[in-house]
Amino acid sequence: MSPISVDTTNLIQGPATLYKGDYGAAEPADTDVNTTPAASSWTDMGGTQDGVKLSVDQTYSELEVDQITLRVGSRLTKQDFMIETSLAEATLENFSISLNGGTAASGSGYKSFEPNVTSSATQPNYFAVILDGYAPEQLRRRIIGRRMLNTESSELAYTKDKQTLIPVKFAGHYVSSVIAPFHITDEVT
Repeated sequence: MSPISVDTTNLIQGPATLYKGDYGAAEPADTDVNTTPAASSWTDMGGTQDGVKLSVDQTYSELEVDQITLRVGSRLTKQDFMIETSLAEATLENFSISLNGGTAASGSGYKSFEPNVTSSATQPNYFAVILDGYAPEQLRRRIIGRRMLNTESSELAYTKDKQTLIPVKFAGHYVSSVIAPFHITDEVT
């Protein structure tokens, strides 16, 4: 039995940064994978806790025939992708993101927020998300979710011995037949 060989330069560990932009915001070029997105289009959501993850769930329907006991094929019937984290900065701006919008106001000495109370038939406020993290060899990886909504329950929990976090689960949505719902770019040397 031969020993296992592990290329440690391909192991990834470290935090990621999340940015929010309007749906259809100008995306950074692939060549800009190691630069901060333009502040004119993208807002840093601040610190996170318990990591940030991209998950893709695929559901396949089995194809079978009477003459063969094994599955003879599969067809993709559903695909979901999510970007999940807990926002560590419990600002009204982040709470608004977790509720997919609302009305913000500010004045001398205060800021306020009220959630959307529109009809369920109203189109939600989709937005874009950039997840900037590490790739192999300590280079950078950028994941752009192009049409996102938070589908996680929102809360502002205040407890004596725990930090207040805003959990978010940004669900990706179909964009078009020619625009993929997410895009991943790795920096290479």
